[in-house]
Amino acid sequence: MKKRVLVAMSGGVDSAVTAYLLKEEGNEVIGVTMLLLPKNLDETRSNACCGIEGIEDARHVASLLDIRHYVLNMRESFQDYVINDFLDEYKAGRTPNPCIRCNRFLKFGVLLRKAVDVAADYVATGHYARIEPDSKGPSYTLKRGVDRKKDQSYFLYVMNQEQLKRTIMPLGNYTKPHVREIAKKAGLPVSSKPGSQEICFIKGKDYRSFFTGLDIKTRSPGPIVDKKGNLLGTHTGIMNYTIGQRKGLGISSTTPLYVIKINRAQNTIVAGQKNEGYRGELTADNVSWVAQPLRKPEKILAQIRSLHCAASATLTPADTGEVDLVFDQPQWAITPGQAVVFYRGHSVTGGGTITHGT
Repeated sequence: MKKRVLVAMSGGVDSAVTAYLLKEEGNEVIGVTMLLLPKNLDETRSNACCGIEGIEDARHVASLLDIRHYVLNMRESFQDYVINDFLDEYKAGRTPNPCIRCNRFLKFGVLLRKAVDVAADYVATGHYARIEPDSKGPSYTLKRGVDRKKDQSYFLYVMNQEQLKRTIMPLGNYTKPHVREIAKKAGLPVSSKPGSQEICFIKGKDYRSFFTGLDIKTRSPGPIVDKKGNLLGTHTGIMNYTIGQRKGLGISSTTPLYVIKINRAQNTIVAGQKNEGYRGELTADNVSWVAQPLRKPEKILAQIRSLHCAASATLTPADTGEVDLVFDQPQWAITPGQAVVFYRGHSVTGGGTITHGT
């Protein structure tokens, strides 16, 4: 049966092919692009997926596909939910994941509400993940994409059952090269457009330049010490550091040193050798479950960063709503502020925000 589908179009090849595939299936497709970047950032990030250039590319693709296309000005929401949180987390000595915040509050929050306004049956995105009906009941399962190099299920653990029910992710069964091939054969002009590899509102990979551009005070110097409290050097402000960081410490040492702990209360960075940066346990809060929450300890696979391999661990839920994880093998650079996502095989069961590792 023909469905009306609201497709989130960023201006990139993935969302373009998503719209193309859904139209080829006979659906009524409506393209929508979220304008997210504040005006002062649009001037420096014109090629970002959520900037002016992305909007123009999405509009061009929509015209070629002969579908309606709209732009949603969500700059204020993006500032409130994503950028302000990003700044607050770094000020607190944590390392946030803004893409997960964007998914939670904007793509699967505001956008799904917009779908209701236009009487759309579904929202579709170009994520490399799979949504499938659960064979054991009426619920839905979120699974890794078949392209393990592009799998984005880690960023989607915040989705609930109602959101999964109303969302389509056609690219979950494709590889990136196949998607580009489809775009090329369909004559889509973005077939060879480079993918986004960094945080959309930051130019390059150095988040510190973002603080400088906003004229935010990041310099509150303090001591860099080893695990025993011996002074090793002086840091330039905890906002400029993250767990596992090696470069930029300004410490002379015969062996490489890494940030292994950030103490916000004491404005102190703890540095150590790489073997000192491994932790066997972590605690997470703000836990979100894709379906039913776990009520008792269970062996799961836990992924502590988007590019980390999932590792075997025992998850124990606490009465406070937090969860404790004990890994079979110690993990490198468990980082407060980052997400830990729980898997059963290829299926996401939930996730949370790391508070600390031990």
